[in-house]
Amino acid sequence: MKQHLLLPFVFAMAALPGLANAACYASYKAKQDDPLKLHFGVAEVSGAQCTKDAAAASLGPRLAKEGWQLLQIVAMIPEEKLDEVKADAGAYFLRY
Repeated sequence: MKQHLLLPFVFAMAALPGLANAACYASYKAKQDDPLKLHFGVAEVSGAQCTKDAAAASLGPRLAKEGWQLLQIVAMIPEEKLDEVKADAGAYFLRY
């Protein structure tokens, strides 16, 4: 009976590395100064960064390269909910 459990376990373990690299999405708010500009956006982060803190650490430098300062990670968004925020993010949907 233990042999029947071994094969599904092996397949599950083989799939785990792929799940860790799955994409994850974060909605965020950012700003630029002088003159003040604000934007709301959605960015893709790696599955290993699928927490607000990890997404902020990843996204902050990407935004800074373009002169933006990350203000807040608003939410982590599952892939199936992306269409619901696409219009709100406008030009900043998956830009960074």
